[in-house]
Amino acid sequence: MGINASRAARGTGYHLFMIALSVIMLYPLIWMFFGSFKEGSRVLLNAGRLLPERWTVAGYVNGMKGFGGIRFTHFFGNSFYYAVLSTIGALASSSFVAYGFARIDFRMKKLWFACMILSIILPYQVLMIPQYVLFRKLDWINTFKPLIVPHFLGVPFFIFLVVQFIRGIPIELDEAALIDGSSKYGIFPRIIVPLIKPALTTVIIFSFYWQWNDFLGPLIYLGRPKLYPVSVALKLFADPQSLTDWGSMFAMASLSLLPLFLIFFLFQRYIIEGISSTGIKG
Repeated sequence: MGINASRAARGTGYHLFMIALSVIMLYPLIWMFFGSFKEGSRVLLNAGRLLPERWTVAGYVNGMKGFGGIRFTHFFGNSFYYAVLSTIGALASSSFVAYGFARIDFRMKKLWFACMILSIILPYQVLMIPQYVLFRKLDWINTFKPLIVPHFLGVPFFIFLVVQFIRGIPIELDEAALIDGSSKYGIFPRIIVPLIKPALTTVIIFSFYWQWNDFLGPLIYLGRPKLYPVSVALKLFADPQSLTDWGSMFAMASLSLLPLFLIFFLFQRYIIEGISSTGIKG
């Protein structure tokens, strides 16, 4: 009886600790959400107060009006366009390259795989200037091409993730498919893809997350407000020459989180399955 009571106490203490930690981690988001219902001029005056003294949806109404005749729904459309196309490119290219590394033998395979791994740890700041010079010579500045096209050439982190998953699939399945007359490249869509759906789902979720939240890339390559995604458009609410419209900024920032929360709650089991499988296998 004493042992059971001790276990119950430890379990209760653990859950209370995790709840408290979750509240601390989520408090900035909760504060921002309630701040979106405050009057814009009073958001920071009562920063220590969580709930608004007077509830208003003016932040959502004014935020949706956008800037310079561009409604904020246009910025949301840009974000979806950028995130969806980049995700499709990352999914298609990374999975196919991963299949080549995991199943096909070619010259200097280990060297190229090592180079790919090294590129994962290469800071983005090192690549910023060379990439900008390259894309400027290609006349891609102020277009979405610098943000989308590279994802159709493979993303190293996703390649590594899918490689680990494919290596956990028995090679006998490939051999059986070859005996049945399939080619090396035919094995990929018929055998491999159906078996790596958890890893592919993980690629989709992470890629969409990263592109939707990307701020630095669009800030570097997109100079026209009409091309801005939500991540960059939010900074337009901050005007150093006058008052910042905090209510509208928080309102649009809260709306920008809805697609991410929706994707997470719909596919969270695939995230866990994909990461745990790639970590255990291979």
